[in-house]
Amino acid sequence: MRVIAGSARSLPLKTVEGLDTRPTTDRIKETLFNMIHNEVPGCRFLDLFSGSGAIGIEALSRGAASCVFVDNSRKAASCIQENLKFTRLGDRAEVLQADMRSAIARVRNREPFDVIFMDPPYLKDLEREALELLLNAPCVTEETLFIVEVSLKTDLSWLEESGYELIKNKRYKTNAHLFLRKQ
Repeated sequence: MRVIAGSARSLPLKTVEGLDTRPTTDRIKETLFNMIHNEVPGCRFLDLFSGSGAIGIEALSRGAASCVFVDNSRKAASCIQENLKFTRLGDRAEVLQADMRSAIARVRNREPFDVIFMDPPYLKDLEREALELLLNAPCVTEETLFIVEVSLKTDLSWLEESGYELIKNKRYKTNAHLFLRKQ
């Protein structure tokens, strides 16, 4: 796994040992950032369920003003810190080792995020809970772009009445990226 583009281009990233995380492949990461390349420069980025931090680090490398990384795992938080140090992007980053609910409570009253990316464990409905907690938070505006990675098996029947509008659904072999904004 590596940084695809920007100031840290081609630098390898460490991944979290074990099977608790699913690192996003370089190919999917490249596709994702090609789709949001206009949103990233100067943005405030929130990376929920960060794992190794590869998505938020890619955003920082491509010019995001700041990124808050959130992961519950001590191993993941340590891996993110190491990757930030290696890529020299730590000065614009904050790592919160906390569960999603606690982290959202800590960031909800901050200046609004421009992009919120989340890649929760599949099929546990955590994306729905996170979106509900963020819907009326001051850190979210109608302009905030949400990108949610889900399994293709995820039930999304609740999405229409969630208060979010589905802008795009980019499907891959086993998963998808949902692009959402507040209605």
